[in-house]
Amino acid sequence: MKNRRFASTITNDELSEMPPAAFGGRIIVVEDEQALAAACEYLRVQSIIGFDTETRPSFKAGVVHRVALLQLSTQERCYLIRLSKLRLDKAVTKILENPEILKVGADVVLDLRALQKLRRFRHDGFIDLQSMMSEWGIAEKSVRKMAAIVLGLRVSKAQRLSNWEAAELTPPQQMYAATDAWICIEIYDRLMANRICEK
Repeated sequence: MKNRRFASTITNDELSEMPPAAFGGRIIVVEDEQALAAACEYLRVQSIIGFDTETRPSFKAGVVHRVALLQLSTQERCYLIRLSKLRLDKAVTKILENPEILKVGADVVLDLRALQKLRRFRHDGFIDLQSMMSEWGIAEKSVRKMAAIVLGLRVSKAQRLSNWEAAELTPPQQMYAATDAWICIEIYDRLMANRICEK
C-alpha cells in the first residue's frame, strides 16, 4: 500500500514561496592529502552520509568533463573533496564500498558511473531517493522538488552550472554543494519517520 502523506507534484510558483534550505554545519573543502585523511577518518565511523557530486558543465556537444567534486555530508559536517585536485583515494572508495554506512543521494547510478571512471570500486550501501518516491506517491524526482514536497524547503540551483574546477570554490558554491548532499539525509530521515508513524 502506498503512503499518500505527501503531494504528488509541486509547481514552481509554490516552490518559490518556500523558505530556502541551507546547510547549517561546518563546510570543509578538501584539497590536500592531509585533509583527505582527516575527512576519511571522520566519515568511516558514520552510520549515514549524504552523497552528491559536481562536474564542470560542458557547453559543447559531446564534451563531458570528469567529476570535479565529491560531497559527503553528515548533519554536522560536509566534506567537499576536490577531485579536480586530488585522486580518488582508496580510503574514500572504502567508505563508498562499506555496506554498513548508508550513502543517500539522488540519481546515484549516474554519479557512481562517473566516479568509476576515476577509480574502479564496488559500491555498496547506497540509497537512491528517486527510487523511493513512488512508494510515497511522489511523482517528482529532482532534489529541488523532492525537498520542497517532503520538507517544505527550497533548494537553490543558482550555482549548478558554475565552474567546479575553479582554483577556489566561492562561498555560494560551497553552500550549494554542501546543501545538495546534506538535504538528501533530511529527505530520507523524514520519509523514514513518516513510515514509522504509519505502522
